[in-house]
Amino acid sequence: MAIFERSRAITAATTTAGLLLVWQLVVWVSAVPHYILPAPWDVLGAWWAHAGRLLDHAEVTIIEIVVGLILGLMLGVASALTLTYFRPVRRWMLPVLVVSQALPVFALAPLLVLWLGYGLASKIAMAVLIIYFPVTAACYDGLRHTPRGWLDLAATMDASAFAVLRHIRLPGALPALASGVRVATAVAPIGAVVGEWVGSSAGLGYLMLHANARMQVDLMFAALITLAVFAVTLYFAMDAALKRLLHWQADTTSPTSED
Repeated sequence: MAIFERSRAITAATTTAGLLLVWQLVVWVSAVPHYILPAPWDVLGAWWAHAGRLLDHAEVTIIEIVVGLILGLMLGVASALTLTYFRPVRRWMLPVLVVSQALPVFALAPLLVLWLGYGLASKIAMAVLIIYFPVTAACYDGLRHTPRGWLDLAATMDASAFAVLRHIRLPGALPALASGVRVATAVAPIGAVVGEWVGSSAGLGYLMLHANARMQVDLMFAALITLAVFAVTLYFAMDAALKRLLHWQADTTSPTSED
């Protein structure tokens, strides 16, 4: 397994180096103007020159994403439990879930900024809104597909409703919920950045918007790469945590420890 992890790290480093090389070759061959596509070294220079500014804005965006992710997960799980155990609520709550995803994010962002202001609250709300559906849908799907045999056994043993939820339904729903959490982790940055584009005074989205307006394309790319690095790091950290939590669920696509 250790060899497999080292192989993944080498593959990731090789892929990154290859993408940078292709990027540099495109700049050389096409002779594209700097203000349209800067070279990787120019972006690195811009990042180094504006490192303090980039990190300050990144801190704001990271807070928005992480807090939005936590609140979205809590709200999604609570909604899934409500859908599972309260049938009358289910009739009107399911259409609300669908509508929350049918409306474009950009259409809701100005309203949230108007209602919640230009601070963190509107960006966190955007992140919560965009991850709410995948978490709720995945958790609800897992809860309502608990094997009937497990429930019959619990009824035979006269288990309480809370015991069934704690020891049967929730553990059985964890694999499905984990899939929803992975999707939520991948899309959470979208909500925060869209909110910053619509109206904000800080954050990587705000910095990209203003750098683009001033034709500072290298700085815009530096902010974009900073966001991408954090988003990928967050996703793989969440994926590792979920694998540890679901250690009993075998990953048949990965080599075994004996390989």
